Amino acid sequence: MKKAKAQETVYVLRTCDKDMKAYGGFVWPRSGPVCAPDWEKTTRCGNGLHGLMWGSGDVSRLSFAQDAVWMVVAVDKATIVDLGDKVKFPSGEVVFCGDRPSAVAEIVARGADSSRVVYYTATAGDGGTATAGYGGTATAGDGGTATAGDGGTIAILWWDNKREKYRRAVAEVGENGIEKNKPYFVKNGVLTVKQ
Repeated sequence: MKKAKAQETVYVLRTCDKDMKAYGGFVWPRSGPVCAPDWEKTTRCGNGLHGLMWGSGDVSRLSFAQDAVWMVVAVDKATIVDLGDKVKFPSGEVVFCGDRPSAVAEIVARGADSSRVVYYTATAGDGGTATAGYGGTATAGDGGTATAGDGGTIAILWWDNKREKYRRAVAEVGENGIEKNKPYFVKNGVLTVKQ
């Protein structure tokens, strides 16, 4: 008798409007099982449930509405169809429903790589390394290194000998020469790329 292959669970981050409606009018449950009534295993958008696997992908696929509901959905990896900047799947289980920071924290707690999760906030102490993905914030202590993706923020604490106090160097990715996915540290009060 052949042994059944164990199911590998992945987690998908997604959003709905305040009434739990997705694009096209499908209404999601706040928890528990969910199934696409129009499932088709194709590599085109539509005919399935959609989101960002492990919270990584095109952030424009998520809602920016103030009252958007953020969800984490458990999905059998074998059923995932990769659409490039998002995924689709026939069914899953809603394991979290709430606000953006809590949903992002939830998907990271379930095993997502925090450096790739959209809107993740990473913090490291003195000498530490903080890495955040798209729209995230990477904050490091004195002597630390910080990296952020598109739309992210870098903040590093440093000691100012002249003023005899700690200061913070803060920059937005894409402004004043700050590049995405590059590690920065503070040298002479200036954010500098770590080689």
